[in-house]
This record gives sequence, C-alpha cells and structure tokens, in this order.
Amino acid sequence: MADKLLRMGAVGEEDAILAFKAIGAVAVPANTADEVASALHRLSRDGIPIIFITEAAARMAPEAVARYDQAMETAVIPIPGIRGSDGYGAQRVRDNVIKAIGADILQYNN
Repeated sequence: MADKLLRMGAVGEEDAILAFKAIGAVAVPANTADEVASALHRLSRDGIPIIFITEAAARMAPEAVARYDQAMETAVIPIPGIRGSDGYGAQRVRDNVIKAIGADILQYNN
C-alpha cells in the first residue's frame, strides 16, 4: 500500500514549506536561485511527480521552473508564500490557458 502513496515535494522559504513537511512531503528550503534550481532538479530526479514552489522561489529561478513546463513526469505548481500571493501563480495559469486555447477566458473586469 505504501508504494501507492502519491509523493509530493515543496521548495521555497523554510517557514512557507514547513507545513508540507508535516504532511509527509519532501520539503527543501531554498533561498537563492541556485538552491531553487538544485532543489527542483533533485526532487524531479528522485521521481517526485508534484512539486509545490513558493511564488518568491519561482520568481528567483524562472529558467529552472520553465524547464519543467513541458515535463510530463513532473508538475511544478506555484503557491503563495508566507506573505501571501503576489499574482505569479495566477498569471502562470492565465498564460497556460491562453497558450492552450488561444484566448484569455480568465479575463475579468474590476
């Protein structure tokens, strides 16, 4: 049964990813672009299929995050950090929707 468990990872500021460690995810603190890139590579290499990354960490290493955009075996999902969301994750969703269907169906007027 243990081999059927879905493994997850989390990368970013230690305070923000601590909760992931509490639920059994592999949590890798990263405070520089090199640490973020290394953490993503290590988790992917170790077969972790879902990696949550704080928006701040994703902004530090956009090339490393982009590397996994087309990877079928690894999904990198931006999440808000301890200071809340800065809109990075929502913008990535919007960009992917536009790329997939050619229109911004998530556009809204304030």
